[in-house]
Amino acid sequence: MGKENVSGAAKDLPITPRNYFYTHTNTESEVRMPETCNYPENKLPPLLFTFVLAVIGTECVIGIIANGFIVAVNAVDWVRNKAVATSDRILFFLSSSRIALESFMMLEILLSSAFPSLYYLDVVNDTFKVSFMFLNYCSLWFAAWLSFFYFVKISDFSHPLFLKLKWRLSGWVPWLLWLSVLTSLGYSVLFSENIYAVDCSNSFPMRSSNSTHKKYFMETNMVNLVLLYNLGIFPPLIIFILAATLLIVSLRRHALHMESNATGSRDPSMQAHLGAIKSISYFLILYIFNAITLFLYMSNIFQINSPWNILCKVFMAAYPSGHSVLMILDNHGLRRAWKRLKYQVHVYLKGQKL
Repeated sequence: MGKENVSGAAKDLPITPRNYFYTHTNTESEVRMPETCNYPENKLPPLLFTFVLAVIGTECVIGIIANGFIVAVNAVDWVRNKAVATSDRILFFLSSSRIALESFMMLEILLSSAFPSLYYLDVVNDTFKVSFMFLNYCSLWFAAWLSFFYFVKISDFSHPLFLKLKWRLSGWVPWLLWLSVLTSLGYSVLFSENIYAVDCSNSFPMRSSNSTHKKYFMETNMVNLVLLYNLGIFPPLIIFILAATLLIVSLRRHALHMESNATGSRDPSMQAHLGAIKSISYFLILYIFNAITLFLYMSNIFQINSPWNILCKVFMAAYPSGHSVLMILDNHGLRRAWKRLKYQVHVYLKGQKL
């Protein structure tokens, strides 16, 4: 994005989505000025663009606060008890990766808006792409393992292999988490090579003068992108979808069994099962939409500052924030800790006023 020197890989790229950059030259001038790429124009009215940036920033701040709270609660329990539950360990990794991801998104928005000359440098832009994909892959993997862990521990399937997995999974989780980090790093580093390239194309005359526009465009090697993106995202996506779906089926079957035993739909246990089904369903929908949005954003189908591209950013910021808030509301321990924190803050502020 914004590379001024033509990469050799760009000439070999197939016909792909393009994001356009412009440079201006004078056709009658004997002395040619050095050609530079103008930065992408904003397609939204300034006020609306500022509002959208504020929305994305607010989403990121909410996500950082929510995930920071989850990390803090689990860290305190870890230190206090000298041990941590397996589910809390996964939550710790997931929330930490989301804090880094949303902080990174805020930094990218600030840099691309306020310092475009720095943001569109080759090394800076490549670093952002690699880091962005690494944090997204980590977040997707950790969410997949969380869903898989809940499925194994909560579901009541009686197959011998499933029972063996339920017994051993807790010991495997630390290794699976670190393996996910290494896998995410390996796939994300590949995004710096042979996927994106900037080329300088034909001159286009301006209607009101003898000058021309020199068009710079970014090509995306869709073959490499689709292959690499799918290889990186399909394993956690499949694990998550299968685990969430089977868990919903198991909970639904158990809820129907309880209902047939005349416990009633208002029974607390019944309500807990229905609430769990609802939460997992929301998580599943958010997870799939986030994966689709991430692909659309990385494929450069939309121009950089177009409304559709900005909408992708809005949703990518909303997913980790929204799901983290849902986890706090649905988790009894986190919800109790949040109420206790609010009470302490209220008492402190009340004391300050006195």
